[in-house]
Amino acid sequence: MTEPPSKNRDKAPAQAQQKRPEMRVRPTAPILPPSNIQGNALMVVISIMAFLACLTLGGVSMVRSTAASWESQISREITIQIKPDDNLDMEKALTQARDLALTFVGTKSGQIVDEAATARLLEPWLGPGLDLKDLPVPRLVVITIDESNPPDFEAMRGLLKDSIPQASLDDHRTWVDRLVSMAHTTVLIGTGVLLLVFSAMVLTVVFATRGALSGNRHIVEVLHFVGAESSFVATEFQKHFLKISLKGSAIGSALAALFFATAGFWQSRTLATPETDQATALFGTFSVGVLGYAGIFATMIVIALLTTVTARLTVMRTIYEIDTLRSDPTRTDGIAS
Repeated sequence: MTEPPSKNRDKAPAQAQQKRPEMRVRPTAPILPPSNIQGNALMVVISIMAFLACLTLGGVSMVRSTAASWESQISREITIQIKPDDNLDMEKALTQARDLALTFVGTKSGQIVDEAATARLLEPWLGPGLDLKDLPVPRLVVITIDESNPPDFEAMRGLLKDSIPQASLDDHRTWVDRLVSMAHTTVLIGTGVLLLVFSAMVLTVVFATRGALSGNRHIVEVLHFVGAESSFVATEFQKHFLKISLKGSAIGSALAALFFATAGFWQSRTLATPETDQATALFGTFSVGVLGYAGIFATMIVIALLTTVTARLTVMRTIYEIDTLRSDPTRTDGIAS
C-alpha cells in the first residue's frame, strides 16, 4: 500500500535538509603575521623600556620613602648644644637646659648625652680613648617633641639663651628642608627619565608601525580599495601591536620586580655588614612594598596602552596620507615608506 502523496512531499524537504552539507565561514587571516623578526625586535625594545621605566619608578619610590623616614626621625627631636666654659658647671647646665626645654608644651622627654656617648660620636674622627676633659667639646641634650604639635622654638631658644648663654638650640629645620628639597628633586628627575623612556618608546613604535605598513602596503591598499574602512585596518594593526607590547612590557616589568625582590632578599641576608649598612643608610631598604609592585603593574598597563594607541594613530595617519596621494593627480609615487 502506497503512502499518500502529501506525506511524500513532506518527507522530501526533510531529507534534502539532512543531506545538505553545513556551511562554514572560513576565518580571515590577519593582515600582519603573528610573529616575525621586526615584531620580535620590537618586543625586545619594549621589554628594555619597561624594565628601565619600572626600575626608575622603584628607585624614586625607595628614595622618597627613605627621605620621609629621615624627615620623620629628624622632626621628632631637637638638640640643645652647650659649649664648655671655664666658669660653667657643665653637668648643672645640661640638667637646667633639659628642664627648661621640658616646660614647653609639645615636648615629651629629654636625654643628656653623657661623656661616653659623646666620645663614641667623635671616635670616627678623633680615634678611641678620647678624654673630653682635655678638649673643648660641646655637650648635647636631645629633646623628643610632638611632631603634630611642636613647641615654640623661638621662645625656647630665647629662654635658653637668657638662662645659659653658652647654650644654642638646633631644631633641624635646615636638614628637614634639605631632605624635602632632595625628595622633590628626585621625583622630578625620575619623572623626567620616565618621560624620556616613554618618548623613546613612542618613537620606536611609530617607526615599527610605519615599517609594517610599508611591508604590507599592497594589502592595505587593496583592502582600502575594496571598501575596508580605516578603522578596520587600524584595529588589525592595533591588535598586533597590543600583543607585542603586552608581552614586552610583561617581560620587562617581571624582570624589574625580580630585581627588587632579589635585592631585598640579599639585603635581608647580609645585615650588619659594612656594605649593606652603607647601602641601607643611603637608599634605605630595597623592598618597594605592595604599592611599588602595584606601580610596576600599572606601568606595564600604561606601556601596553600607549603602544596600542600610538600604533592606531600612526595607521590612521598613514591611510589618510594614502587617500591624499590618490586624490592628487599630480602625485603618482604613492606613499613614502
